[in-house]
This record gives sequence, structure tokens and C-alpha cells, in this order.
Amino acid sequence: MKLLNEIFNTYISIAPYLFLGLVFAGLLHVVFKKDFVAKHLGKSNFFSVIKAAILGVPLPLCSCGVIPTAIFLRKKKASKGATLSFLISTPQTGVDSIIATYGMMGPIFAIFRPIAAFVTGVIGGLVANLIQKQDDQIEQGMEEKFECDTCDIVEPHSHSILERIISGVKYAFVDFLDDITIQLIVGIVIAGFISFIIPDNFFADFGGDGFLGMLMMIAVGIPLYVCATASIPIAVSLILKGISPGAAFVFLVVGPATNAAAISLISKTLGKKLIVIYISVISVFAILGGFLLDYIFDVLGEPEMMMMAHHKDATLFNKLLIGIFSVLLILSIIRKIRNKLKKPELGEEMAHKTFLVEGMTCNHCAAQVKDVVLNIDGVQDVRVNLEKKNVVVDGDYSSDEIKSSIEKAGYKIVE
Repeated sequence: MKLLNEIFNTYISIAPYLFLGLVFAGLLHVVFKKDFVAKHLGKSNFFSVIKAAILGVPLPLCSCGVIPTAIFLRKKKASKGATLSFLISTPQTGVDSIIATYGMMGPIFAIFRPIAAFVTGVIGGLVANLIQKQDDQIEQGMEEKFECDTCDIVEPHSHSILERIISGVKYAFVDFLDDITIQLIVGIVIAGFISFIIPDNFFADFGGDGFLGMLMMIAVGIPLYVCATASIPIAVSLILKGISPGAAFVFLVVGPATNAAAISLISKTLGKKLIVIYISVISVFAILGGFLLDYIFDVLGEPEMMMMAHHKDATLFNKLLIGIFSVLLILSIIRKIRNKLKKPELGEEMAHKTFLVEGMTCNHCAAQVKDVVLNIDGVQDVRVNLEKKNVVVDGDYSSDEIKSSIEKAGYKIVE
């Protein structure tokens, strides 16, 4: 019962801020389309790197969901620097996680986190541009690698205010929420387990609250797949058990910014040299940011985590938000279960060909794969099942062209 109580307290602490974050995520989806982003990042200069980081910080995209957008930017002739800046700054934070960070970790974390994401993205982008200028041959090869007539993403254009509102609501409360539901639940449960199992001051007693703790967070966070929002309750639990705010910040950076699947996709689509820059810049600046944050809290005093409160005196407004978000979360779980259990329609297995695709982890990935396949001559219909990692294609087409287009988009066909 104590374990369940810890999990429940974690959930009700973050739920109101998650709902508000989803609302703003929907607004940003309406405002920022891929074509708009590409228009401002198409030049190979310092300002495109800056703008990539500025645009990336508020966008609610995970470390895998950002890759299709990054590939789109490269196709639109964005520089390596702007692309890498966007790749680094975007998954670390977003408008949804900034609001949740403020609610659970306080204003200093909420301000420091997006600033750090911006600085890290800019530094990574500038280093990438420097490497790009020194290696023209590789750059020419990469340009050839990104030539793909079937990879253009067709952006839907709403023609009325109502259509824009519907598009934003669907993105926020269906597409985006479905992307983070499992990670969010796992993150809350892990946070509850940490609070329940690990003794108070465990990390402080065993030296895990300083540089050693930061290295530990890098080792855990780099391969782990956790979104910027789901990482928050875990970081809060770690702080409550004695890890330093700086070490928790390192986890908040490397956990959302990197994972094994994203590293593989970036290496394959943008080159091994960029992946070295990507991981190195994120790791080094996460540690530097961690030390700076520890210094700030040494001066201002230790942060107070909202999870310590049991919210018995929650306002009516907060209770309303918790109730609404809970309903949305349950509906998301039902959708995911239905997709997992969905059986093919009568005759579907014979009428369609199914391709297993490795690397699809979110709705952004699924949309990217669907777009590139739909643009192939002879394709009549495409259905992507994210849970089963497969793509069902109907029509008279070349299977080799399907495989080639999907792989050029950054994913892998499993034979």
C-alpha cells in the first residue's frame, strides 16, 4: 500500500501540469509546421544554428520523433549545424515538460532546463558546421545520400479556424499523448519504486551526489528511452533520495536527448561523425550544466520538490485538471491496447503486403513512413501499426522501391 501510495502521489503531482502542457503542445502544433521550420533553417550559417535551437526548445518532440523532422530539414538543404542543433535542443525539453518541470521541481529548474537545451544545441550546431567546412567531400556524399524523390513530407493545410483547432486538439490529446503514455506510466512507476525502495540520503551516503552521480546518470540515461516529461518524476525521486540537483539535471538532459534507437538512426542517416559530436556535446554540457546548477542551489538553498506534498489540499481547479487528464490517459491506453490486439480484416493478409520496420517508436515516425510510402507510384493505401511495427501497403508497386524509400527516411526493413 505504501508503494501504491508513492505512485499515486507522483501521478497527482504531475497530472495537472501535463494537461496544461498538452494544451500548449496543441497550440504549437498549429503554429509550427515543418515547412515553417525548414524555411528558417535552410541556410548554412550561424543564425540558422541559433534559430534551430530557438525553434527546437519549445517543440514537444521526443528523441525519436524529432528524427523525421531533422531528415526533412536536411532534404530542405538545412546545414548539418542547424540540423544537429535542432536534434540536440528539441528532445531535451518542450512546452509540456517546461510546465511540468515548474510544477514538480520549481522555477529554477524550469528556467535552467530550456536555457541549457538552447546552449547545448547551439554549441553542437557550431561544431558540426566547423566539421562540415573542413570535410567537403563527405558533405557532398551526404547531399547525394539525401536525394530522395519520394521522401517529401506533405503537410496538411487547414483552411479554417475550426480545422486548425481540431488539428491541434487531435495532435495534443491523441497523437502526442499516445507517444508518451507508456513512457509516462513507466516513469511514474519507477519514481514510486525509487521513493519506496531506496533509503533516504542513499546517494549522498555512497558518493552518488557529485561527479560520480553525474557519470552514473550518463551511463543510465544515454541508452534509455524516456521522454522529457516522463523523466521529471524519476529525477524528483532521485533528488529526494540524496542525489544532487546537478546529477538529476544530467539525467533530465541525456535521458530525453539520447537513446539507443535514436543513436542508430542518426548515425545511419547523418553520418558517424555527427553522432560522435551529438553524444559528446550532450554529455559534456550536461555535466557542466550539472555543476553550475549545483552551485546555484548551494547559493540559493536546496530545491523543494513538489512530490513531497501529498496534495490533500488540492484546489478544485487542480482536481478538475487531474480528472480530465486521467480520462484522456485512459482513452490513450485503450487505443494502444486496441492497436496491439487489432486483427487484419478478412482477406487483408492476401490483398496487402506487410513490411516490418525497425526504428518506429512514435506517431511522428509512423507519419513519416506513411508519407514516403504514399508518394511511391502504384501505392493505393498505406496503414502503419506502430504497436506491431509494421506497414501494410496496397497497390501495384515495386517492393524494392518501398524498402529503399523507407530506409532513406531513416528506418530499416526487417526481412
